[in-house]
Amino acid sequence: MSGVRKGLAKVEIALRWDPSPAGTPANDLDILAAVYGAADPHGEPVYLVHFGSRAPDGTITLNRDSQTGQGFGFDEVMTLELTRMSSELVRVVVGVVIQDADAGTGAGEGVKTFADIPGTGLRIREGYTDLAETDFAAVAGATAATVAEFVRDASGSWSLEGAVRGFETGPEEFARIMGAVRS
Repeated sequence: MSGVRKGLAKVEIALRWDPSPAGTPANDLDILAAVYGAADPHGEPVYLVHFGSRAPDGTITLNRDSQTGQGFGFDEVMTLELTRMSSELVRVVVGVVIQDADAGTGAGEGVKTFADIPGTGLRIREGYTDLAETDFAAVAGATAATVAEFVRDASGSWSLEGAVRGFETGPEEFARIMGAVRS
């Protein structure tokens, strides 16, 4: 018997980057997810998941958190169990933000952007199927970026929408505005 696939179920977001050169501030990138309810899908998030936290219902977890990018392969991994989420939750926006972006490139030159961090990469997959990949080249001048938007349709099925969008803001402001309607 074969079944009909009803959208995305369990998705993994994996982020990698190279460590900063010796003697320079560490490159610290973080994955975060903002979850929105049906009553206000583009307003204030119902909750945020980031380093040191998880979804109240356990449906979104940050399985790995790196502050330096040291290690092999993907340094941070977040898992979203979309089908376990309450039916009142209809949208999840996932982003990546550079912590201490104002630390500059180590030469005392302003803000650290994705262009200053070598070896960046992001992979979104369900099981063994890659759904999307990026290296942040499209948003090289940004300090934060949304990388995925998961949306629940009227039947309850989840899909992946959106493209990488850059922001020039710090972590606190990014968390507040990452899911807002953007013109």
